[in-house]
Amino acid sequence: MDTSSALSLALPIGLGLAAIGSGIGFQGAIGKAMEAIGRQPEASGKIQTAMIIGAGLIEALTIYAFVTVFLLMGKIQ
Repeated sequence: MDTSSALSLALPIGLGLAAIGSGIGFQGAIGKAMEAIGRQPEASGKIQTAMIIGAGLIEALTIYAFVTVFLLMGKIQ
């Protein structure tokens, strides 16, 4: 197996795994935030702010993987 074949196989698998990991992260973060808001509704503003910042950091994983895929696609010939 040469380098271009390995990249052709690995890039979509890596992007898919990054997307799955991001989805699992979102599930945990948003689920726990909703539980916290349900337990303490008066703190919903602070909880939502922290949740949105955390969601941005979680989404960064998938964005970095997506950019890396496009950068490495140039190596496939």
